Amino acid sequence: MLNLLTAAAGAEAPPGWIQFLPLVGMGLIFWFLIIRPQMKRQKEHQEKVSSMKKGDKVVTAGGLIGKVIKVDDDYADIEIAQGVKVKAVKNTIGDIIPPAGKAAND
Repeated sequence: MLNLLTAAAGAEAPPGWIQFLPLVGMGLIFWFLIIRPQMKRQKEHQEKVSSMKKGDKVVTAGGLIGKVIKVDDDYADIEIAQGVKVKAVKNTIGDIIPPAGKAAND
């Protein structure tokens, strides 16, 4: 019985920082698989929205497709049908549709 107690006392616990390695590893995996790609997509979207100009065809986040009539700092006036104009917040523009002459995969 005495041998079991001395053997258990002789085994030392690992240093405290080793216990945090799995948490650090999960944090790095979370960063590279979720946060970093989302930040990249957000940056690309922001660049696309800031380069929007009069005459571009756009799709709003609500699914409306129209032609940009006027663009200012925060808003874009979009004509969704002949004589029907709406004002949209620029950040709600989902995508800019390329002109029909260009192929999307070129």
